[in-house]
Amino acid sequence: MIMHKVLLFRIIISVVVVFVSIFLFFGPVSGKKETELFVVPQQAENFDVAGELKKRGFVRSEWITRLILEGTKIESGGYRLNKSMWLWETTFTMKSKPSLMWITITGCQRREQIGEVLQKVLGWDQTRLDQWNTAFKSMEPDYVEGVYYPDTYLIPVDETGGQVAKRFIDRFNEKFAPYSQKFQDANIRWVTTLKIASLIEREAGGASDMKLISGIIWNRLNTDMKLQIDATMQYTKGKKPDGSWWGGIDLAEKSNESPYNTYLHAGLPPTPICSPSITSIEAVLNPEETDCLFYLHDKNKQIHCAEAYAEHKQNIQKYLTPSY
Repeated sequence: MIMHKVLLFRIIISVVVVFVSIFLFFGPVSGKKETELFVVPQQAENFDVAGELKKRGFVRSEWITRLILEGTKIESGGYRLNKSMWLWETTFTMKSKPSLMWITITGCQRREQIGEVLQKVLGWDQTRLDQWNTAFKSMEPDYVEGVYYPDTYLIPVDETGGQVAKRFIDRFNEKFAPYSQKFQDANIRWVTTLKIASLIEREAGGASDMKLISGIIWNRLNTDMKLQIDATMQYTKGKKPDGSWWGGIDLAEKSNESPYNTYLHAGLPPTPICSPSITSIEAVLNPEETDCLFYLHDKNKQIHCAEAYAEHKQNIQKYLTPSY
């Protein structure tokens, strides 16, 4: 009888040890159920997921976590975790698709272009894409274009198109805020700023051109000269059959009626034609002093400007006419 009791006691102790060991290695770190965001950076080649999970207090054992995740390619992005998760829950989440995805928007893109990038990365259906494209359009006509700031975002995959649009607008407001008073002092409306900045960025061969193009655009506006900017016509055309949004304009198209046709109509287009960066916004405020009214870029994207149309025609002949 005593031997049976000793054996039973040893079995109980062994079971307890096993359960304690399991808990110590695989159990939750705490009882906190608040969701926290664990972010794997965009450039995650040298990011130690297991080590960071341990450092942040999401797992008890770094080496067991590393063993479970070995061979798994963890995607960059944001993962929703909490410290009451068992290790299998945490590692399963890390092996799954992120709850937030990194998205980088570069260049001065129009709203629909950005929407296509978001749809691809976030897996949007047509409803969410439509939400993005129509968000604020009826309530805030000034938000049709120009306010979807090009930057890097970490975006939840479960947000609506309208919520994501607000993220972009909030980023624009954050970036533009330090300049707001300067434009007010210069008596330039913020929407006017974005219109000019969008033209500058679509027309520039690079950041080094922007202040000169700004000066030329201001010269044209101040002399009531038509802007005659191809980019506004490209905006009017919309998406091309090959899937691109921007491209060359035929001579005949410059006579097509459109409020965005700056060959027919003087002044600025009704809206910005894309969402510009702070660099081009700064160029609106700080144009280069110049007497030029015309400009072109050669095949190496080097800009050449002219004060008179006759000189501009000479530049066309010199820099754009093929020589055989």
